[in-house]
Amino acid sequence: MKSFATLFLAFVFSLNTFADTVSDKEKEVLIKLYHATNGLQWKIKWDLSLSVSTWYGVHTENGKVTALNLSNNNLQGKLPVEFFDLVNLVTVDLHKNNLKGELSAEIGKLNQLQILCLSDNEIEGILPDSLYKISTLKVLLLNSNKFSGNLSSDIMNLSFLQNLSLFNNNFEGEIPKELEKLSNLSELNLSYNKFKGSVSRSLTVLDSLNMTMFDENGNPFLLDINEERKNENITIN
Repeated sequence: MKSFATLFLAFVFSLNTFADTVSDKEKEVLIKLYHATNGLQWKIKWDLSLSVSTWYGVHTENGKVTALNLSNNNLQGKLPVEFFDLVNLVTVDLHKNNLKGELSAEIGKLNQLQILCLSDNEIEGILPDSLYKISTLKVLLLNSNKFSGNLSSDIMNLSFLQNLSLFNNNFEGEIPKELEKLSNLSELNLSYNKFKGSVSRSLTVLDSLNMTMFDENGNPFLLDINEERKNENITIN
């Protein structure tokens, strides 16, 4: 009876171990992330000698890494390009760290991603075109970084987007009208950038700071409200 109990416990342990196992490739990617972002200085560190299931912020499902939550954990440096080989990720939350560099075009590989939160870092450069191809995105939070360049009209491809926050960056140019086509969008903040031109009243209402931008001298101003929609409803008999 005792030997049977021992075998049973060993069997249960083996099942748990198997359920927790991720591929060698994904484990190697996580280790590269750890080293590339100065893991020894993280607030909550990983013990690389232990199972991936014990690593803080890593969530697995059916042997695949599906979520990573390392917010406010003192990650430093640039995300390694291999990070974007974690193609099963649904949620990525790395906000409030010290991440730098540009957002790699390889992010387009994460074609199951629903939540991407990189706010409160020091990431710079333009948004790669591949980001606009992740049609599964529901939450995109990139506020309080150093992003620049224009917001592409391809934003309309993110048809499931519910929350978009880009405030406190260096975006410029006009705000694309295609944002109007995002019927699921319920939260929006584009303020504290260098956008110019005008916006619709409906977008202004969504923005909690009423589209407050900065001019070339750093002075705040409100974008004009575009009344085109109203004019379109006027017909001439």
